[in-house]
Amino acid sequence: MTRRTSLPGAAELFRSTVAPAHAAEDNGDDWFGGPQQARTHRARSATPRRGSPRQKHDSKITVYVSDEELLALEHSRLALRASHGLAVDRGRVVREAVAIMLADLEENGENSMLVRRLRQDAS
Repeated sequence: MTRRTSLPGAAELFRSTVAPAHAAEDNGDDWFGGPQQARTHRARSATPRRGSPRQKHDSKITVYVSDEELLALEHSRLALRASHGLAVDRGRVVREAVAIMLADLEENGENSMLVRRLRQDAS
């Protein structure tokens, strides 16, 4: 009798835990189910953009922030809890902020807050 335990393989550890909502077929349609050439940015934004709630996410990015930005984010999170009764983590706050900025960019394009701030930083 061996004392080694059986461990899962890499395929089991890194398998996808979420099935796609709609699998694309090989008939020229894109992943969202419509013709690829007929899609536009404005056509996709029929529903308001929202940040995803606390859940297991399939994708990850790393964002570096300054100490001041991290402190401001943490203060915002604590203010949401203290003043509004919303117990959220920093990731949720960031996802909501990203969703708001992307919705503004889709809706206002050249006049969006994101474009204005990035142009201001570039000059």
